[in-house]
Amino acid sequence: MNKILGNIRKGYGKKLVSIHMWNAWLVLFLALSGLLLVGGFWRELLGEGRVWLKWAHIAFGLVLLIPVIYYLLLAAKHWKRLQGKTAQKTNVIFVLILLVGWIVSGIVLWQFRLAGPRAANMALLVHDLLTWIGLPVIIYHSITRVKWLKEPKKRSVVPELDTGKNGGASGGQQRPAATGGPQPVYTRRGFIKLAVGAGLAITVGPTFVRWIGKSLQLPGSADYAANNANALLPDPVPLADSSPPIGGGAEGNFRVYTVTDIPAFDNSNWSFTINGLVDKTFTWNWEEFVKLQREVQVSDFHCVTGWSVYKNTWEGLPLYKLLDMAGVQNKASTVKFYSGDGVYTDSLTLAQARMEDVMVAVMHDGQPIPNQLGGPVRLITPQMYAYKSVKWLNRIELIEEDHVGYWEQRGYDKDAWVPGAKRV
Repeated sequence: MNKILGNIRKGYGKKLVSIHMWNAWLVLFLALSGLLLVGGFWRELLGEGRVWLKWAHIAFGLVLLIPVIYYLLLAAKHWKRLQGKTAQKTNVIFVLILLVGWIVSGIVLWQFRLAGPRAANMALLVHDLLTWIGLPVIIYHSITRVKWLKEPKKRSVVPELDTGKNGGASGGQQRPAATGGPQPVYTRRGFIKLAVGAGLAITVGPTFVRWIGKSLQLPGSADYAANNANALLPDPVPLADSSPPIGGGAEGNFRVYTVTDIPAFDNSNWSFTINGLVDKTFTWNWEEFVKLQREVQVSDFHCVTGWSVYKNTWEGLPLYKLLDMAGVQNKASTVKFYSGDGVYTDSLTLAQARMEDVMVAVMHDGQPIPNQLGGPVRLITPQMYAYKSVKWLNRIELIEEDHVGYWEQRGYDKDAWVPGAKRV
């Protein structure tokens, strides 16, 4: 009977070990792929591969459901074995909250079009928060529980230089710690835990503080205007609705994604052009451009990765008025936009470009748009995801053929409508 029970326990233990192993590999892949997906450097380097990596990240996230469900089927037995072990029970609950939270928030982000911007924004916050909390704990847990630390014989050994007494050879042999006398202040296990914990606190801590400041909109956490590298004169004078902003000030924070280094401009290297299939080509320098009659709108800004910034007060030129000024020829069917980074392009159909809220923006919440956020001039397409809102906009071309934009070439949907948009 004892042998049978022993075999049952052994089989149960192997199942738990298997769950831990597969869970660890899945979390490792999700952690690494997640970091690659949000890192600006990797966005350009991966190119189309980023889209495939995104789908792999989603697929592995769904696969993570398997070990979680498998564990839940065994949870009753495991919980009985943890009776009286409060610390281990707490650890199990913590890990389950992490995994379930990652999975649920990940599914919402995956189905962001169905969930809507506000749900996706909250899911992204939860996903990030659990990552910041969970990954350091997982790293700490993994490093401090490597095999040699778990072996009782090695765990009871304390590093000690042998003095040659008791027949021991000098030169750094180790011997078992005495059981009766005073114990050393630091054991090898304790030292590694302390070192890993300190390292994580030093490297992850400041980054986490910056992230939480932006996510909770703490004062000064996203003061892009103060760090604006553009040097264009004169500054545009805001209209009355921009200062103070009629929208009350943006709610949320922008995440800066680029496919190149962030450019900066001054009066000598900036101009704005409308050309192609138009009756009249225009090229303005900065002094001329800021004299054009601007308007103000309040709109939300949605990124396809899940975050949003609400109630932005944009000031600029409605795109349809610029097109009317240039005169669009009958052969034109597409409006192509060029970024001042020399790489990024995108396009709208003529019908889309003539929507009243599509704007060539110059100011945000009463301030010049800083270069980190795509200034001095960027396109704003409130009813479409932000990869259509071309940053550092400096040229508009009317063309006859279709144009596939930068991210559309790399797998993004040409249909960039946000849920509830007034499609044309």
